[in-house]
Amino acid sequence: MPVKIRLQRHGKKGKPFYWVVAADSRSKRDGKFLEKLGTYNPNTNPATINLDVDGSVKWLSNGAQPTDTARAILSYKGVMMKHHLLGGVRKGAFTEEQAEEKFKAWVEEKEKAIAAKVGGLDKAKADAKAKALEAEKEVSDKRAAAALPEVEEEVIEESAPVIEEAAPSEDVAETTEAATEEAPAVEEPAKEEAAEPEAKAEEAAPAEEAEASKEEE
Repeated sequence: MPVKIRLQRHGKKGKPFYWVVAADSRSKRDGKFLEKLGTYNPNTNPATINLDVDGSVKWLSNGAQPTDTARAILSYKGVMMKHHLLGGVRKGAFTEEQAEEKFKAWVEEKEKAIAAKVGGLDKAKADAKAKALEAEKEVSDKRAAAALPEVEEEVIEESAPVIEEAAPSEDVAETTEAATEEAPAVEEPAKEEAAEPEAKAEEAAPAEEAEASKEEE
């Protein structure tokens, strides 16, 4: 019976979640399987993979053929590396202890690379967040600067009626000054009119004195 190591789809629509299974190549993709070897979640960054390394190596040793995607997952978790090392042990190239040491060293290097990738992603997220905050601050500052002239215009409009009401007082003051300047011109003719009766009285006085002297004679 030909066996394949492949992915079996689970999860919700738009958020797939896969099982890594060993199944009969003649069965449907999401049908019955022989053994569940692990899970693969592509919705995280980096992808989350949980895998039974020894069980996967056993199926490979028994002739199971992985699909392209399953091969990439097995290689990522070191299954293909361990299968290769065990092949060297069978051929006598090195002992099982040496193969195990090489596999552990490979796993450590892989974990360091993954940790570096995660750290880079976290830093990128932090930088993106900081840039977003700066952009929001710039936008808020621009809005505040744009709103300031409007506030000043409103203040000026509110104070304008007070200035207009105070303006007539200046006109009243000018009218009062003009009246005081014109007043002497009115008073001068009155003085002239008062002086004329006095002059007539003075002219009449000599005439009365002349008549009186005539009567005495």
